[in-house]
Amino acid sequence: MNKFIVITGGTKGIGRALVLRFAEKGFDVITCARNKADLEVLKEEIEKSYNNKVHVKAADLSKREDIATFADFVLSTTPRVDVLINNTGIFLPGSIQDEPDGNLEMMMNTNLFSAYHLTRALLPSMLPHKQGHIFSMSSIAGITAYSSGGSYSITKYAMQGFTKCLREELKGEGIRVTSVLPGATFTASWEGVDLPHERFMKAEDVAESVWSAYALSDRTVVEEIVLRPQLGDI
Repeated sequence: MNKFIVITGGTKGIGRALVLRFAEKGFDVITCARNKADLEVLKEEIEKSYNNKVHVKAADLSKREDIATFADFVLSTTPRVDVLINNTGIFLPGSIQDEPDGNLEMMMNTNLFSAYHLTRALLPSMLPHKQGHIFSMSSIAGITAYSSGGSYSITKYAMQGFTKCLREELKGEGIRVTSVLPGATFTASWEGVDLPHERFMKAEDVAESVWSAYALSDRTVVEEIVLRPQLGDI
């Protein structure tokens, strides 16, 4: 029987690269995104390429009711989650003093509360087995403040706090917890920026780093993965 991985925001960028990497390694995948058509395309692509299943559910994880619906979907698909990657996120640039009202609330709902509530909902499917791995997709902005980071950086610092607390709670439960902090990665968030592609990291490199951390023995945990473009932050 294949293991199950849950990856939120799996149709684009780093999320898509993660889905492809773990599917290639034989995992059955459960993922969500807001666009149902994109999910169906992803499902068809992977199931044609690999001998495993992809289960998809349209959901907007900035909404508490959609988090609950997606969690129910996961638990109706499998009684045991082996890996959870909280990848859903949104980036709205701006500084604290002049960013649009509501930026903080939108990004807290999407970047932090989605991970908090989904993790709480799915942990009962992991704890009895004394095994598993939870990844939080954070950002360099969660350890390095910058002037145009605004509420985005606030939410990523909060994500670091959430992940560190979770690591401490689950140490004795056999569940590994890893924070992933990528720098500028060439995804839709950077569309329109007048910089060469080569200046950015590849989403596939982030996915490979996550897989490498997972593939270690259960006796070892990578607590943080910090990744930056070779030429430094953008």
